[in-house]
This record gives sequence, structure tokens and C-alpha cells, in this order.
Amino acid sequence: MRQVLLVTGGAVLAVSVIVGLFALNQANQEQLELTARLQSRSQILADSLAESIEPSYNTKATSTLQRVIDRFVSTERLAGLGVFDNAGLAIAVSEDIPLPDDVRFVTDVMDSDEPQGAFVRRGEETFYTYILPLHEDERVVGAFAVVQNATYIDESIAAIWRDNLIRLFSQTLLFALVIFVLIRFVFFRAISQLAESLQNARKTNDETGIAENISFLRPLTREISKVTKSLRQARHSASEEARMRLEKLDSPWTAERLREFVKAYLKGRPIYVITHREPYIHKKTKGRIQLTTVASGAIAALQSVMEACGGTWLAYGSGDADRETADKDGKIAVPPDEPRYTLKRVWPKVKEAEGHYRFSVEAMYTLCLMTHTRPVFRADDWRDYQRVNATFAEAFLEEIKDVQDPIVLVQDYQFTLLPRMIKVARPDVQISLFMHSPWPHEELFSICPWRKKILDGMLGADVIGFNTQQHCNNFIDTVGAEIESQIDFERLAITKHGHTSLIKSFPISTAFTNGSGAPQLIPDDRRIIERLGIGVKYLAIGADRLDFTKGILERFNGVDRFLATHPEYLKRFTLLQIAAPNREIFEHYKKYGEAVTAEAERINKKYGTSNWQPIVLEKVQYTHEQLAKLYRLATVCLVTSLHDSMNLVAKEFVAARNDEAGVLVLSRFAGASRDLRRALIVNPYSADEISDAIYKAITMPVEEQQQRMKSMRDSVKNYNVYRWAAELIKALADLD
Repeated sequence: MRQVLLVTGGAVLAVSVIVGLFALNQANQEQLELTARLQSRSQILADSLAESIEPSYNTKATSTLQRVIDRFVSTERLAGLGVFDNAGLAIAVSEDIPLPDDVRFVTDVMDSDEPQGAFVRRGEETFYTYILPLHEDERVVGAFAVVQNATYIDESIAAIWRDNLIRLFSQTLLFALVIFVLIRFVFFRAISQLAESLQNARKTNDETGIAENISFLRPLTREISKVTKSLRQARHSASEEARMRLEKLDSPWTAERLREFVKAYLKGRPIYVITHREPYIHKKTKGRIQLTTVASGAIAALQSVMEACGGTWLAYGSGDADRETADKDGKIAVPPDEPRYTLKRVWPKVKEAEGHYRFSVEAMYTLCLMTHTRPVFRADDWRDYQRVNATFAEAFLEEIKDVQDPIVLVQDYQFTLLPRMIKVARPDVQISLFMHSPWPHEELFSICPWRKKILDGMLGADVIGFNTQQHCNNFIDTVGAEIESQIDFERLAITKHGHTSLIKSFPISTAFTNGSGAPQLIPDDRRIIERLGIGVKYLAIGADRLDFTKGILERFNGVDRFLATHPEYLKRFTLLQIAAPNREIFEHYKKYGEAVTAEAERINKKYGTSNWQPIVLEKVQYTHEQLAKLYRLATVCLVTSLHDSMNLVAKEFVAARNDEAGVLVLSRFAGASRDLRRALIVNPYSADEISDAIYKAITMPVEEQQQRMKSMRDSVKNYNVYRWAAELIKALADLD
């Protein structure tokens, strides 16, 4: 509709300009003609009256002049007459005669001995004054003024503009209506039908083809029909190729291969995913509903899997417009422009959701991390944690009440109680619980007051997955120390009350498949850093949630040490730190964000100049597409996590570097360091190690950069998120 209005408005504007120019020309012509007639009439009248006026003036018969003037003014359609001596003083004039404000006008006429006229404005009326020199013996001895009302000229011009404006309004209204109807109900409808046909061809395998009943678009629709036919053939070929690849262990995993894998192994059994955060959030901004995505590598990875496999994703509806955009069951098809799966939003009670969130963040998340931060255990928060897990269990069980043998992939520390709740109600459901966070040593976990209930809840899952084998080992040791169970160390399985849970590592990754990664850089991509005032040769990038586990302060200390040790890189090196706002309702997260800002300001004050800053801090959320551009522009990517189960930023940076250039500096405490061994591995607590790694990265020869990057890209490609999902699903399916 907006495009229709723009086209219609543009056409109306063009017509209005053309008609307006014609009206202006007509008004100017009319004004010239009326003015010429008035001037001619004034001249003739002045010449004829001067024959009666001149003798009386020469004989000084002032009273006679006054009577003559009064007689003519009363009988003729005149605004006034006047006789002036050679000094410009009035001798005989009619009452209220309008004369030019400049009194020299009369004397100037006598000096030049040439008759002249001028328009005079009095109030709302316009007058034309014509001055004729009076002679005696060929000498100028005075002047005679004839004044006529010229208001009718203004009225005539106004009438022309009024008539033309009315005509213009009528014509443009009719023209706009015709244009609107043509565009909206002919062109726009035809294009909409064509776009809908293309969308159906893109989303489905519908054989009906492109609508070809649009006469004026028929040549285009015929060609598009051929393209869509080729597209269906390509899809079929890709599906067949993916099916054949299932038998080849060394073939790369793609969305198509995963799709075929799910068909072969699950044979129509539906897949469900349960997470705390939802992949799409609807929020109200200035009265309008906007769609946003969350800054989470794990959510992005899961979304790639769901887009390939389809199914239903249950998550907490956190947006203030989520209810408005979902149906009565809280469901919405996503992604919006090309739906592949169903998002079902769950809404626990507000206070329970708040308590659940506090326990998840301040107790579970902090407990799992080796960052020397003390977890907070509150009994009220624990009760809310249990209730929200129960709410999600009820929502899921309602969703699968008519479904046989479903598979559910429960995600992370927010839902450790959920597997047992589901298994008790529906033993036929196959459940996996994947922990995106690390798992601590048994002694660290033992401080949790409700550790036994948490472990029992987790053991309701058929498969419990972690990113690294070390975390699997820690979990098994914790179970062995805390609850009575049978542990099979050969199979890495735990049996409790007759139910066995398999404990395995599944290193999560990104949707990197064919080695091309991302498209080549174009000049417009550089605008994103030019807008930030960055124009240095060496650009470092850091992209994290504003979280104390990400080691942002330690990263800044490393930059400080680097610039102090290598001052030759002042004004040549900048760290662009993207820090997406995160959990700001918690005081220690808020204070951490303030500390990050203060540290960036301190370093910038220490080294910066009016046109260069060593650290550019962006405390906003960037999309994955924007981050991919920044990754390709950067010389080095800094990942300095203090403790991270994986950290997908490292793998996303590698996947984005299709030029096989750039260097990754990676914390030894990030799980990704076990997969990306050709990165520069550092201890984030050592500013010297970070400084040395930065220097080594920006001075590294291109050949070495390419060797390292190629090795890391092969690692990410060979174990991408599609393989991660396939192995997790296969582990569940094989339990049958």
C-alpha cells in the first residue's frame, strides 16, 4: 500500500506542477493585457482632459480648475484628478486622491518631460496614477494627474488562480483515483499474485506453478515458471544427494542431509525443542510492533536445526507484544518470511517467572562457572524454579497429548527438573537434556542445597549432553557423590530406579557447510566501521553478551598492555567491542556494565586523541548478518572468556572468513579451544599473554594466517550444527 501511495502521490505532484506552471503563465498574460489597456485608457483620458485643464492653469484660474476637476471626477469613473505646479505642489485636486508615497514622482515627470504611470496600494485597493506634464510656450510649467482604480486587475488574476486551482483539484483528484485504481487493483494485484506464486514455489514443492493468467505479465511468468521448475528439480536432486550421503560417513553435513536423516531415523516422529529464551521476540516500540532476535549463538544454532527439520519450539514469551502476534494457543509460524517450524510461547505467572529467572542466573548459572563468583541460593527462588519447570511440563504434555513417541530436546540449566516431570507423565517420550553451560567439579556443586533434586530431575532424560568430555566426567562424578545410582563407566551411563541416562559430549557448532561461509566483502560493508569513526589499519573485534564470564575487562587490560608495550601501533590499532546488553535487572550485571564502560574510557583517555580511540565500545545488539561483516573486516578476533562451555563467537568468526585470513585469539577456558587448535590460545587472566597474542596476530604472515584459518574452517565444517543435531537425535533414536 505504501508503494501505491508513493506512485500515486508522485504522479499527482507531477501533474500539479505542470498545471501550476500553465496557470502561472495564464495569470501573467492576463495581467499584462489588463495593465496595457489601463495604461492606454489613462493616457487617452489624460490627453483629452489636458486640453481643458491647460488654459485655466496658464491663466492661474485655480477655482476654475477645481470646478473642472470636481465635474469630471463626479461624471467619469475616476478615482481622482490633480493639478500640480512646477514645484510639485497641488493646486487643485480631487478629494482623497491616492498618489505615490514618493512626492518626487511628480517632479521627476516634469523634469523628464515624459508622461509616466505607477501603481499605488491603499489598504486593500490598487490604483493606477498617470502623470502628464503641462506646457506653456513649450515649457513645462506643471503636471496633471489622472488616477484610476486598478483593483479589478487583482480580482481578475485572483479569479484566474481560483478557477485553475479548482480545475487542478478536480483533475488531480480524478487522475489520482484512476492511477490508484490501476496500480492497486491491476498492477499491484498482479504483482502480488506473482509474488505469492513465487513464495509458494520457494516454500513448498507445489506443482501448480506460477499463475500465468496475468496477460501483461505473461512473458515474465513463463520465464519464472521455467526457473521454478528448475528449482524443484534442484531440490529433488539435493534431497536425493542428501539421502545418498547418509551412507557416507565422510560427506559434509548440510540442512538437506539432516532433513533426510531425520526422515530416515525418526520415520515421521515429531521433534520438540524447549528453551527459556525464544528465537523471535515481538516488542512494542513507539506504538508499533517490531520483531527482534536474541543475541545468542546457541539459539542461532538451534534455529538452524529447526529450520532444517521442522517441529515445535516451546519457549518463554518475553516480548510485550508476543501475545498479540500469537494465536489463542500461543503459537506462531516462524521465520516470519519463510515459516519452517512452529514457535509455541509459554507464559508462567509473572512472579514465578521472575523467581525462576533469578534462580537460573544467580544460582545455577553462577554455580556452573569457574569465575570465582559466589552463587546466591534463595528458597523462594527455588520454589519458583520448580513451579516454572512444572508449567513448561504441563504445556508440553498438553501439546503432545495426541502424539505418539515424540522426541524432545530440552536445553540448558533453566530446565533441569523438566526431564523427570515429563518422563513420569509420559514414559514413551524420548528426552535429551543438553547443557550449554559447563558442569562444575563435584565439590563445587555440593554447595547447592537442592543438588539431589536437580540431579534427579536431569536423570529423567534419556540422553544428557555436554559440550566437552570433561564436563561429562564432572557430571558423572557429581552423581556418584550425591545420589544412589548405578554408573556404567564403559558406556558412560547412569541408571536410577530402572531408568538409564546416557552421558555424552556433543560439541555444538554453527551452520557452516560448504566452505564458502559468507559472501565477499563489498564497499558498502565498510560503512559500518566508518560510521563508528574507525579508520585504522588493524581492527580487532570482540562480540559478547555483557557478561562477567566473557572476560571483557581482562581483554581491555590486554589491549592496554599491548599499546604500552608497542607504542608504534598507537593510531593504527583499534578494538571494536560489541557488548550486547544482558541481564541488567541484576545489580552485579549492571555494575559490571558500568565497570566495562569506565575501563574503556580510562584507556581511551590514556592513549586516545581527538580523531582516534583505541577502544570503541558498542553496548548494543548487532544482528548475525552485521557481525559477519565485522568479522570479515577484522584483523583479529579476541575471545577471552574466563569460563565458557563452548563460545560460538569463535566458530562464527572462522566461518565468516572465506578469505582464509584473520587470526583468532582464544581463551584456553573456552570449550572451543578444544576444536580450534590453530587459534592463538591464551590465559585471559594474563594481560601479557593477550598483549603478545595481539602483536603476533597483526604481524603474522598471510601464509601462516591462511594455514591456520583453513585448518580451523575444516574443523568447523566437518563438525557443524547439523552434525551436532544428527548425533544427538541418533543417540536418542538408537535407544529403541
